[in-house]
Amino acid sequence: MKQEIQTDFDQANHIVFLTGAGVSTASGIPDFRSANGLYTHNKNAEYYLSHAYFASDPDGFYDFCKQNLYFPEAKPNVIHQKQAALTTSGRGAVITQNIDNLYEVAGTTNLVDFHGNLFDVYCTKCGKKVDWHDYLNSRIHQGCGEALRPDVVLYDEGIKPESISRAVNYLANADLVVIVGTSMRVYPFAGLLDYRNPQAKVIAINQEKLQLPVRFEMVQQDATQFFAELTV
Repeated sequence: MKQEIQTDFDQANHIVFLTGAGVSTASGIPDFRSANGLYTHNKNAEYYLSHAYFASDPDGFYDFCKQNLYFPEAKPNVIHQKQAALTTSGRGAVITQNIDNLYEVAGTTNLVDFHGNLFDVYCTKCGKKVDWHDYLNSRIHQGCGEALRPDVVLYDEGIKPESISRAVNYLANADLVVIVGTSMRVYPFAGLLDYRNPQAKVIAINQEKLQLPVRFEMVQQDATQFFAELTV
């Protein structure tokens, strides 16, 4: 790692991480859009993860989620751990597209699950929260007999206003923005860069070179190696 980048981290007081599926691949969770991703292997994946499909075929939606999205044995890796450490020290925040709960397991504070969390499950009728273990056993709420669903943003649903406002607030106060494991091509997440503090330095850590509409420093490196070397 370049010493100047370590210095950027050392001197920053409000680091905001914008993260995606590439953060969790080292934990054994496949991503969505790469050559081996879920969307590449299944051309209908976006429809299967839509509210329209959930409403029209709840059994099919449930089966697809169980088979393709849940990895309860996965553990946080060094990327989650180092980012979590920066949040618990009061110097960082994480805004993630990931829905896999690994940031929570790592003890991350100042966390925005921009697309929700698979492990937060609720009843679509009474609104009661249900343990995810119960959901993986049955998609029906034993309390009232109605459908359960994970609290994630499906295609054709909007992002929660609270998630947007918290993300915008973190970025407006950032002095360092670090993009990790995401191509920043999916909106509205990609549009969050527009709300960053214009004085904040932007660093992108990714194995493939990114094209961004802002000035940034590209670190073309495996993120697990980068964070293993980073001192926090």
